[in-house]
Amino acid sequence: MSTKKLSDIPVSVLDLVPILHEKTAAESFKNTVDLAQKVEQLGYKRYWMAEHHNMAGIASSATVVLIGHVAGATSKLRVGSGGIMLPNHAPLVVAEQFGTLATLYPGRIDLGLGRAPGTDQMTAHALRRDLRGSVDEFPQNVVELKNYLGPVDPTARVRAVPGEGSNVPIWILGSSTFGAQLAGILGMPYAFASHFAPSQLHAALKVYKESFQPVGELKEPYAMACVNVIAADTDEEAIYQSTSLYQSFLNVVRGTAKPMQSPVKSMEGLWDASERYAVQQMLRYSFIGGPKTIQEELQAFLNETGVDEIMVGSNMYEHTARVHSYEIISEFFQKSA
Repeated sequence: MSTKKLSDIPVSVLDLVPILHEKTAAESFKNTVDLAQKVEQLGYKRYWMAEHHNMAGIASSATVVLIGHVAGATSKLRVGSGGIMLPNHAPLVVAEQFGTLATLYPGRIDLGLGRAPGTDQMTAHALRRDLRGSVDEFPQNVVELKNYLGPVDPTARVRAVPGEGSNVPIWILGSSTFGAQLAGILGMPYAFASHFAPSQLHAALKVYKESFQPVGELKEPYAMACVNVIAADTDEEAIYQSTSLYQSFLNVVRGTAKPMQSPVKSMEGLWDASERYAVQQMLRYSFIGGPKTIQEELQAFLNETGVDEIMVGSNMYEHTARVHSYEIISEFFQKSA
């Protein structure tokens, strides 16, 4: 049981850059920039976007491009990936891309890495052409990438230019104990995807802390967990707004690709009992309510996990409601300088 208070730790943002029903990707990008600028003023620490492909409701497929776009529209917010799906890319290409970003926006870029494809098998094949060994090679690819971004080595036959010497902070992202152990052994910060894969959260945090070795700049384990938060002025309004999130995950369960849907008065009739159970299991760490409810539930989560930072996804259809959710959440946490 942790004794930390929310005001002791930073809070960050995960933006899936949702494409809304009857709206365009261009409008999603406009909303993302607006949200990033507002959360920067509110004192959030990081703003991460994730690599997804072939998903009608998510516009963040070209994650690196969006990171540069958001970093250019802000001034102190750390902007990064939550994450880049490394099996889809050659480590050298990622090093060059993030080395370029770090050169343009020094001290503000984070590189979070995942080992899943971020899509279905057919699309993964379209991305990579060859699926052999790509996931199994994740640990060695992480080390290769880390070396490209590490200290300058004039004798190296292959160098990331720009990139070498930039020491971009690299995070391992995960939803199981595999990434947790890898992050610990390599002495890297670790982020857990409890916003959609909650079952192994506690096991992963335990493995990470027990396996951590201070082999690099990080001397102590640093763990972040991502959760869904739908905050509004009242519990009733938050519950209404949360139905967009539920509909999005219902589409995941069904394997249907749709843009984010507007909120509805009730989910009754939209899902059956088994679908409801599956969605609620995936969204176990989703906190929905007015300010008092949110503060209590986030504090309980912190007590339970003892994480060093919480990342929040407020996936809501209405942009003004989404911004307001982040306004409410920011009041409870440590403000970033």
